[in-house]
Amino acid sequence: MAETNFVDYVKIFGRSGKGGAGSTHLHRDKLNSKGGPDGGDGGRGGNVYLRGDAQLWTLLHLKFRKHIFAGDGGVGSANNKTGADGEDVTIEVPLGTVARDAETNEMLFEITSDGERKILVKGGRGGLGNTHFKSATFQTPRFAQPGEPSVEGWFILELKVLADVGLVGFPNAGKSTLLSVVSAAKPRIDNYPFTTLTPNLGIVSYRDDRSFVMADIPGIIEGAAEGKGLGHRFLRHIERNSALLFMIPADARDIKQEYQILIEELRKYNPELLDKNRVMAITKSDLLDEELTDAIRPLLPDDLPVVFISSIAGTGITALKDILWRAITG
Repeated sequence: MAETNFVDYVKIFGRSGKGGAGSTHLHRDKLNSKGGPDGGDGGRGGNVYLRGDAQLWTLLHLKFRKHIFAGDGGVGSANNKTGADGEDVTIEVPLGTVARDAETNEMLFEITSDGERKILVKGGRGGLGNTHFKSATFQTPRFAQPGEPSVEGWFILELKVLADVGLVGFPNAGKSTLLSVVSAAKPRIDNYPFTTLTPNLGIVSYRDDRSFVMADIPGIIEGAAEGKGLGHRFLRHIERNSALLFMIPADARDIKQEYQILIEELRKYNPELLDKNRVMAITKSDLLDEELTDAIRPLLPDDLPVVFISSIAGTGITALKDILWRAITG
């Protein structure tokens, strides 16, 4: 998917339909000039829905569709006929879409399964016709309820990619290269920071026809939790991952320090991210000989599995898949 076509944040204005007014009609025909009330109820105003579509990967189709309006309910009529319901509007969104109130930033709901449908803006109820207000002592009510007004507001839709494994690392840590090697994904790969500007997803084949989804996400820099670099645009995407693969190149100045910086950025953004299973890959290990590898091992964190890999040489990839599979399913 072209980066320019990936949109993971939109702000839209939604307005539901107002409810139709109830009817105040009194029954009249050639045989009865003073019939009782027979006014029907007003129709329901249309709702604005979000519905999950597994075939969508972006919010691009909403980028230029800022205003969403549902239909108004019809008024009630004679012979106790209820007005027509207002036309609903359904917005298709990719799985992993979160809806928020733009004013309060309150999370309303998230869409996680194909076909799941939830109301973003609820339509107004139709008013009751005068039939409902008839009683033994009040035979001819000449009033009815108005319909409820429409509801409107601004809403934020954010996409959090759904993947089993999220790749975490500084720019140029080799994340895109790994994804291109273990899956059919074709992320852009260049030797400068922030080559990856949007998430790339790839399906990784595993043993016995099993597979899992890996997400290559824009690199972290120190201060990302405060919005530096790509900031929150990156960090929200790993909230849905089952496991995190920390990738640090073998030629890093201080592997342990880089890992601690990455951990701290995740903690500042959302401490719950640290509850996920973690794996570390030392990338570009083809630069190391056996002596250098042995010298690095004592410097590595001892609270998570570590594997030395080279995406270019293809070394350590099978062992990495085994470790990731255990992290996902364990």
